Parts: sequence; C-alpha cells; structure tokens
Amino acid sequence: MKNRILVATILTLSLILTSCSSDETMTIDNTALIKQIEDNVASGTWKITSYVDSGQDETNDYTGYNFEFNANGILSASNGTTIINGTWSVTDDDDNSNDDSSNDNDIDFNILFNSPPNFEELSDDWDVVSTGNSKIELIDISGGNGGTDTLIFTKN
Repeated sequence: MKNRILVATILTLSLILTSCSSDETMTIDNTALIKQIEDNVASGTWKITSYVDSGQDETNDYTGYNFEFNANGILSASNGTTIINGTWSVTDDDDNSNDDSSNDNDIDFNILFNSPPNFEELSDDWDVVSTGNSKIELIDISGGNGGTDTLIFTKN
C-alpha cells in the first residue's frame, strides 16, 4: 500500500514538473488587431509628428508631407508639389528576429521607400508600440548598432 502511494506521488510530481516548462511560449493570434490597424491607417491622411533616429530628431525632414496609406499597399507622401511613392503592410511578427522587441508576438508595421534618402530611412519593419484612431507609435531597435528609432504618425 505504501509503495502504491509512493509511486502515485512520484508520478504526480513528475507530471507537474514536466508540464510547467518555462521554455514554452504562448502564441497570440493578432489577425483582428492587424485588420483594425490596416483599416484605421487606410482612412484619411497622416503626418509624421516625431521621427527620432538613434537619438537624433529628424522630424523636420518630413514637415509638410501628408502620408496616405492606400488599401492596396501603396504608400504616398505628398507636400503639394512632390509625391513620393512606397509600399506598406502590417504583419504578425513571429520570426523572433533580433531587431525586434522582446515580445515575440508583436505586430510589424512595414514601410518601404526606395528614394529619396531621407524617405529611405523610414523603410523598416517597425514594431507597433501603440495605436489609436488618431495616432500610431512605432519603434525599431537596430540589429546592427543597437540604436533605437521611434516614429509617430498622427492623423490630419
């Protein structure tokens, strides 16, 4: 009888210890939040109210530009005389890349401009820090130099 109780206790403890692994991560489905962000930014025009590149404020490089995130993935920046085209998307970042935040379930806001150079600087897979109807805050931690870039779009 004592042997049965001892075996049952050992089996129970083994089961508890093996089922509580700290290496396991929970996968979060971000589909609804991605759709919400896409719908929000695709309505209206936006301006950059803050762009800090590794501690250097470069917001003025984008003064006077309105950004339009079209539903087809085309991104246009216009200051009334010049139009600069790029692409954008919102994706679920589940690849655990080194340039992301420590949250493996974050959402990437992807921007790509091929020119001019100051717009190329915006090209990245930005992590979404916060989002609302009138503001979206993004961050990128460089894998190369470890610098932190922040980008804030505010709806016009």
